[in-house]
Amino acid sequence: MALYLKHNDTQLQVGDTVKVHQKIVEGEKTRTQIFEGLVIKTKGHDGEKTFTVRKISSGIGVEKIWPVDSPFVEKIEVVGTGTVRRAKLYYLRNRTGRLALKVKVRRDTKEGNVKAKISKPAKKAAGQTGGKPSQKTSSK
Repeated sequence: MALYLKHNDTQLQVGDTVKVHQKIVEGEKTRTQIFEGLVIKTKGHDGEKTFTVRKISSGIGVEKIWPVDSPFVEKIEVVGTGTVRRAKLYYLRNRTGRLALKVKVRRDTKEGNVKAKISKPAKKAAGQTGGKPSQKTSSK
């Protein structure tokens, strides 16, 4: 199982949003078609590596599988990177709407990882009570 793939100088892995520039030959003419979607699977080793990209087009899920070394793949651009906890994102097939493309975004900078720290509220000192003071009722 390949954890990441390299195409020319571009490195991609599962969870990344990519644009795949595919060369299409129609008769004597050639054109470039761009397929943008989420990498849901990588497979293979050595010269047989493939990757699968999924996108939602007009409400219908479309998946395409390409060999990494295919002559029809001109260029791969990584649009965004995501953090996933699975090697295969097959569970996205059962989701609809925005949930079908929901992957946590990985925010890495060149200087290092920047993470926001959330501070816990300070504990109250002994003798202090939170909330309203209690009212004593006397019954006569």
